[in-house]
Amino acid sequence: MAARKSITSGRARRALKIGELASQVGSSYLWTSLRRPFVEATRFERVLRDTHLKNARRIVARSEELRGAFMKLIQMLSTRADLLPAEAIDILKSTQSAVPAMDYRLIAQQIREELGKAPEQLFASFETEAFAAASLGQVHRARLKTGEEVAVKIQYPGVDRTVEHDLSNLKLLLRTLQAFAADLMRQKIDTKSIYAELEERLREELDYVNEARNLERFRRMLSDEPEVMIPEVIKPLSTRRVLTMTYIDGYRLSDIFGEGTDVELRRWVARKYYRLIWRQILEFGALHTDPQPGNYLVTYHPRLGMLDFGSVRYFSETIRKGTLQLAQAMLAGDDKGVAAALLKLGYLDHDQDPGPLVKVVYILFEPVIIDRVYHPAEYDALGKAAEVSEMAFEHKLYKSPRHSIFLLRALIGLDGIMKGLAVKMNYCTLFRECIRNAARVNQKARAT
Repeated sequence: MAARKSITSGRARRALKIGELASQVGSSYLWTSLRRPFVEATRFERVLRDTHLKNARRIVARSEELRGAFMKLIQMLSTRADLLPAEAIDILKSTQSAVPAMDYRLIAQQIREELGKAPEQLFASFETEAFAAASLGQVHRARLKTGEEVAVKIQYPGVDRTVEHDLSNLKLLLRTLQAFAADLMRQKIDTKSIYAELEERLREELDYVNEARNLERFRRMLSDEPEVMIPEVIKPLSTRRVLTMTYIDGYRLSDIFGEGTDVELRRWVARKYYRLIWRQILEFGALHTDPQPGNYLVTYHPRLGMLDFGSVRYFSETIRKGTLQLAQAMLAGDDKGVAAALLKLGYLDHDQDPGPLVKVVYILFEPVIIDRVYHPAEYDALGKAAEVSEMAFEHKLYKSPRHSIFLLRALIGLDGIMKGLAVKMNYCTLFRECIRNAARVNQKARAT
């Protein structure tokens, strides 16, 4: 595949392209809405589904054309299962696939501007072909003069200049989705919260100094986990737009998906990944918020390698403890305890009947609160999501605190990876262990 020359630039051009997209999407939904009174209900559902899929393809096509910040924003939108039906979200997720790498001459120039010298002067060797490329940057293998293998992540030249334009243009697309969500999908979308989340995460991912801090913090937090590997930052060769890290060799998590792979390896990975996610949520209050399989490696030891720390969410102690309280109450079947935790976490108002939301919680967390062996495929996430959406509309369950966005993203990722690993286990037992360990850490912290 040919290398890309540069990010599509020009404020007017990008605004025009995104404006055209919003107009096409809006017109499509308007036409579908106008047809509603003249089409029987079951047929209209098919018409609406086709409209969602067509618009998702339009969004993906435009993101592939513009690349850069806009593509990253669409990748982030693809984690928002509340915006579009699952089939349309799956189309948006195609933007998470590898993209063509940028011409090496532009990458070498970016390194010279950031580090003061050419790659050939800074490293004993530097591979000119990227081994990974994404929306905001690409990664090259290199060797330090000390002999150590490293991965060098370079931000695409000019991508930061498109951010302000793409963020403001994204508002137009979000407003278009919001305008038709209530009418066609019977749901309320808080576009202000979504926009604030996307803006914050995008700015973080463009700052490699921030990513370096995240790497170092996670290495400290998981220093007692010898079976988890996290790259070490090479500080003298890292800046805001270049990040040099130790290289982790292994195969992609998705390479072991499916029942044709050794079941014991899949079981080991499932347990390790499952505990790792809940340890972040319940114990650390720090969450790696980009849970796609491409951000994890399985090494030959085996160990689980974690990659790409550009998007990490840190929670307050109030939120962390409230989430632990919610988990404990769910396992105990304590409705009042669940309601109290939901109130503390901002999902409920004081004058609101907690009953419907408590029921929603039990539906969503069924595989981890029912004490039996589950195959991940048994849990119909799409069907449950539809059931929950109906309940949310009926009971006006619209409160969605910002911290919940990242928890939802992690849990959707967890569900997807568990389905990929396809291991029968008692997930309730694992969940109970995670809660018990987090509670023990709390007790130690109070005692010191």
